[in-house]
Amino acid sequence: MRGLRRLAPLSPLSTALGAAGSIVLADQLTKWWVVSWLRIHPIDLFGGVLELHYVTNSGAAFSMLQGAGSLIALAAVALAVFIFLVVRKVENRVEALALGLVLGGALGNLADRFFRGPGLLDGRVVDWVDFSFFPAFNVADSAITIGAAMALIVAFRRE
Repeated sequence: MRGLRRLAPLSPLSTALGAAGSIVLADQLTKWWVVSWLRIHPIDLFGGVLELHYVTNSGAAFSMLQGAGSLIALAAVALAVFIFLVVRKVENRVEALALGLVLGGALGNLADRFFRGPGLLDGRVVDWVDFSFFPAFNVADSAITIGAAMALIVAFRRE
């Protein structure tokens, strides 16, 4: 194909920031849908095994540490700053993607803590995927889990 040029691969920093931005966008869009639609019209799938519905969470991922919202929000801010500082020095795009997923998930849930509550850092995170045998979660929680698993795999493969 004449005239087509190959695009240069993304830098690790661009990969991480692109992943983080995509996760924040997907997380906040799905939460908007949940608040505006699923709050009124929950969806029951597979005979109650999976329900898509509006749930709030004052704790950490997968409903752990209930009631510690302000502490969790401050920890998320510290984590986001730390990841941003680390990712600037990463040379491996897979590792950058993993860190970007964790960063995006942390920022997505942090946005809820800032904007979905009565006061600063008092907000509750919107969860909406609820398996009957597992705590409810959202896109941000999934990104944090997948990113952390990827980072562990990269770390173990390096050794």
